[in-house]
Amino acid sequence: MKKPEKITSRTADFAKWYVDVITQADLMNYGPIKGTIYFKPLGYKIWENIVKIVNAYFVKQKIENVYFPLLIPQDFIEKEKKHIEGFAPELLTITKVGDKNLVENIYIRPTSELLFADYFKAEIAKNNILPIKLNQWSQVLRWEKTTNPFLRNTEFLWQEGHTIHASKVEADQFAKKIARFYKYFLENYLAIPVISGQKTEREKFAGAVNTYTVEAMMQNFRALQSATAHFLGQNFAKNFEIFYKNKENKSQIPFQTSWGLSTRLIGAIVMVHSDDNGLIFPPKIAPIQVDILEFFSKKNQEVKIFSKRIAKILKNAKISYKIDDTDQQIGYKINNSEVHGAPIRIEIGPNEVKNNQICLVRRDNHQKFFFNIDLLKEKCRKILEQIQADLFKKAKIRLLENTVFVNSINEFEHAVKNNKFVIAPFSESPEREQEIQEKTGATARCILPKNSFFALPQTGNSIFSGEKTNKFVLFAKSY
Repeated sequence: MKKPEKITSRTADFAKWYVDVITQADLMNYGPIKGTIYFKPLGYKIWENIVKIVNAYFVKQKIENVYFPLLIPQDFIEKEKKHIEGFAPELLTITKVGDKNLVENIYIRPTSELLFADYFKAEIAKNNILPIKLNQWSQVLRWEKTTNPFLRNTEFLWQEGHTIHASKVEADQFAKKIARFYKYFLENYLAIPVISGQKTEREKFAGAVNTYTVEAMMQNFRALQSATAHFLGQNFAKNFEIFYKNKENKSQIPFQTSWGLSTRLIGAIVMVHSDDNGLIFPPKIAPIQVDILEFFSKKNQEVKIFSKRIAKILKNAKISYKIDDTDQQIGYKINNSEVHGAPIRIEIGPNEVKNNQICLVRRDNHQKFFFNIDLLKEKCRKILEQIQADLFKKAKIRLLENTVFVNSINEFEHAVKNNKFVIAPFSESPEREQEIQEKTGATARCILPKNSFFALPQTGNSIFSGEKTNKFVLFAKSY
């Protein structure tokens, strides 16, 4: 078995560190076409865990799963050119089949608003029942100029939810509800603190009236848009001529939402929590929560028997585990466990067997614990809970310590130059946002709500015009 290569340190080269971690930890291999990856079993297991948790919430909300076509006809694209203009440079187009040119182009979905609008039109005409709440777990393709594994792939996995409602208020509130769930999911399961808010006019989805977002800070202080929910208003319904009959039997145009998260969350987990030794998984999302490392088990069968006792206790406690019973050296096994990120490792050798003792090591801070095997279930659960809480706390401190409030353009530029998240009073045009991006590299991540955990004043003077505003916008360099 090949010895793991040395991982580049985060301070030396953060981008290289990230690639080193995800490749050496066996999350992925590069695919044969730019922007594609092979999901290895460990990487895909993370996604399976995300799907399981998120899907359970959807079931509670009576959101049903469907699967729609990958291919979109040309007339759909023509009908909604304005609303999908942001995807135009990334749209993959089929013009030929075999040696035969197609009469009309066929497009590979970058997102499915067009298909859901078509579906909703037929369903409402048939049943006239609202709301309809659907979700699909699928892949989409976008021909990205700059790619980065998990964070920005040409082909990626995601969930995209779509609903249609009789009421404008009901639809907008539902989009906000989903955005709140995304925040809860990232913070409580992925241990990633986020800043939530509404996208500016320039940054929102072109087909949306409002876009709600959750933004996370990576260890290099860049923002990652981690999930979004869109209130689409009647934009798609009008173009697809979707109507329902209200209580007075009058035809009305309904209101839609769409919302999604993707496999970029795998990249977020890595970039928020991992260190120079490899992956660190929050226990609630970890594919393997406990690594059991057997030392000298080939020569000492009692070590193997003790290992099986431990495995049985963990299984009964519903704690996931993996046993390393290879004949590799102790140092290799420990290093391999560190790289792959299990929150806990248990080291078993002849001494542990002799003393009926557990040697448990936390992956995040390398703290060691020694206790009798009878306490394993209780101790393991408690330590996993503590790791989850500590990872969130550490990331939250990083976010708070590196987010600053500014009152002038000079303060703004200085803060961005020092890789801070910047909150500024801002009531300017999309053109001004573009000017900021060109000058500093920072983009508007979201407009902060009044109930943000940041203590915002009631009003401030916009950093460019000086005019009074009650709008405070988060800016940052981002992925």
